[in-house]
Amino acid sequence: MLRRKAYQELLKWKNESKGKAVCIIGARQIGKTTLIREFGAREYEHFAEINFVTDKNASRIFEGKLVADEIITNITAYLHKSLEPGKTLILFDEVQECPQVRAAIKFLVEDGRFDYIESGSLLGVRYKEISSYPVGFEQILPMYPLDFEEYMWANGIQQSTFDYLKECYDNASRVSDTVHETLSKLFYSYLVVGGMPENVQIYVDTHDVAKVVMNQRSILDLYCLDIAKYASENEKVKIKAIFDSIPSQLNEKNRRFKLNSIRPDARMLRYEDCFNWLTDAGVALACYNVTEPQPPLHLSEKRNLFKLYMNDVGLLCAACMENIQFDLLMGNVEINMGSILENAFAQNLRAGGFDLNYYDSKKIGELDFVIQKGLSVELVEVKSGNDYHKHKALDRALQVENWKFKESVVFSKGNIESENGITYLPWYMVIFFHQEKEPDQMIYEIDLSDL
Repeated sequence: MLRRKAYQELLKWKNESKGKAVCIIGARQIGKTTLIREFGAREYEHFAEINFVTDKNASRIFEGKLVADEIITNITAYLHKSLEPGKTLILFDEVQECPQVRAAIKFLVEDGRFDYIESGSLLGVRYKEISSYPVGFEQILPMYPLDFEEYMWANGIQQSTFDYLKECYDNASRVSDTVHETLSKLFYSYLVVGGMPENVQIYVDTHDVAKVVMNQRSILDLYCLDIAKYASENEKVKIKAIFDSIPSQLNEKNRRFKLNSIRPDARMLRYEDCFNWLTDAGVALACYNVTEPQPPLHLSEKRNLFKLYMNDVGLLCAACMENIQFDLLMGNVEINMGSILENAFAQNLRAGGFDLNYYDSKKIGELDFVIQKGLSVELVEVKSGNDYHKHKALDRALQVENWKFKESVVFSKGNIESENGITYLPWYMVIFFHQEKEPDQMIYEIDLSDL
């Protein structure tokens, strides 16, 4: 199995989150079920799986009263085997097909005999079908396609290389030419292959890009079938039109999504739910404009101005239908490839825990990504050409007296350097961009002995 960061999150849940189930959400084909099966086989003596897509009768387990004893009796009858308390993990897979599961989880968790993982691909678009959410009894774990660090793991990059890169990153020292060239080529391949686990595995096993592209188009077809199956009748056509237009919209100069490109009379009020459907299903990533690149960013978001990225850069390449893969593998990213690079960074920043925002004004210009890390804001520019030292919008933003930034970073094909308060990093250094995590403990104790 491909090594995934979500495995460590599951391990932490098993060891620390007693009294809760975990619900893994994310788009189709990102490896949720494979990960859970591997986790169950390694970390538990017994593992049971119930899939509500492959067996429509499985939903009958939750007919009747939502009482733990009754549900567990139904589960054991369905599986035709007894389950050992304290040593068994039960997976409810594709729970969007059986909304009663999430209503019942509270009672199963309170019972305490077994551990439970739920997994679903379209939970965000079918939330209205759930009668009662298990608030306080369920931990949500978002999952995404492989980020570039996971892609490096899949391709056999050794820990010593990661240690060396981290040292270069921390000290702002140049990466050796050999390592820089090799990892740049690997990043080019990531732009083409993307992070869908099956596509990555095909590439690792065969290095046949044609096979990868064929499978990518199959996934795109699957996403279109999901739109036809799960979207409401009056929204199907609009959602499909939005999804199909993502590549062309990203290829525009400012990459902002323009509704009038779909229909001249289109209005956001009528299409907002359609955009939300795609993002809730995990197949698209929205990057919202902010009126001021200062914390907290969400207070200045303009939800009617946004860029819409694909959930996976490899799928974006396959959707372009222009046979761009060879040019990308050869490192020809300057010609109309800025959107591909931006998508890769949107995907990796989102997987790193960041909300996606950008800034654009006539006075300043456009800043590709404005990210909030803790209480600070960082500016991220992504450059595809050789003139990556030219960034007028970034320069103007840094000159605004009342704006404060923790860091300003330009990602490019170049090596590590620092100049005028701006850090230049190679594209592959995106592996070190992660949201600050909340501490495991935050003990605050007041001495009241004198009162």
